[in-house]
Amino acid sequence: MKSALIVVDMLNEYDHEDAEVLIESVRAALPAMRGLIERGGHEGTPIVYVNDNYGDWAAGRPEIVERAIAGRARDVVEPIAPADGSWFISKARHSIFYETQLEYLLREQEIERVVLVGQVTEQCILYSALDAYVRRFNVAVPSDAVAGIHPDLADAALRMMERNMRADVTRAEDCSLS
Repeated sequence: MKSALIVVDMLNEYDHEDAEVLIESVRAALPAMRGLIERGGHEGTPIVYVNDNYGDWAAGRPEIVERAIAGRARDVVEPIAPADGSWFISKARHSIFYETQLEYLLREQEIERVVLVGQVTEQCILYSALDAYVRRFNVAVPSDAVAGIHPDLADAALRMMERNMRADVTRAEDCSLS
């Protein structure tokens, strides 16, 4: 089953109310995220960055990356920033599928399974997993490669993804990218 690794909303200026809590959660999840991205690159797994455009419809990958690196948490943005030429899709809402061309890209590449990493577990990751499931993609969520704001809600979201969406919730080291 062909998989794609989807990096969700990791380009963030962290200028919102819950930023400090989220930054700490990202710091904890960052090694697992980076490990999966590196492994995906070595294995030839398609890697797609899908990121909020924060209401700026003129902004593309370069502008979103630049703003995020200039934000409050450069140390968590720089290590995960997409390289030039990376597949990049901007979004306006919580789900990576809502009003984006992601589904088209995945179908064109004959992708059957998405591996979701990034933030926020109890929001964008959860909604994206549901949208992937209803579109009949298999879903995997490495629990140590997602970051949340509210640990109790993040844990509940992971359980919901596993139970209701049949997601493969495992640790990054045990997550297959093929």
